Amino acid sequence: MSDLIKKDGDTLIAIIKARNNGLVLPNPFERDIYLFDTIIAGTSHIDDIERIQETLNIDDKVLFYREPENKFDPQVIRVENQKEEKIGYIPQQDNIVFSRLMDAGKILFGKIKSKEKCGNWYKIDIRIYMHEN
Repeated sequence: MSDLIKKDGDTLIAIIKARNNGLVLPNPFERDIYLFDTIIAGTSHIDDIERIQETLNIDDKVLFYREPENKFDPQVIRVENQKEEKIGYIPQQDNIVFSRLMDAGKILFGKIKSKEKCGNWYKIDIRIYMHEN
């Protein structure tokens, strides 16, 4: 049995253990758990939202960031696209539970469900997920 695993640097075990080789192995218990549907609030206050919304597509992933120093709402969660451009915020009435999850170290993100222009703002519906690994 010991001859099945070689201890030289060219074995599969060495490749798996190497951190800087760019190899990403899937975690069999890793999953994204759907939590909630909501909209992105504050899109009418985003500079250049016309240009940004053109790059947003259905099922695109949006990223969440906490802003605990925000003077208006300490539970605020900023929403950004993959290019790190701010799109808006999770609505205040929805953010208390999600901010606590994020503060506890949970990874949350969203996926765009739909978008439409409503007057001078964009209604962007998203689904919120928690990444479990």
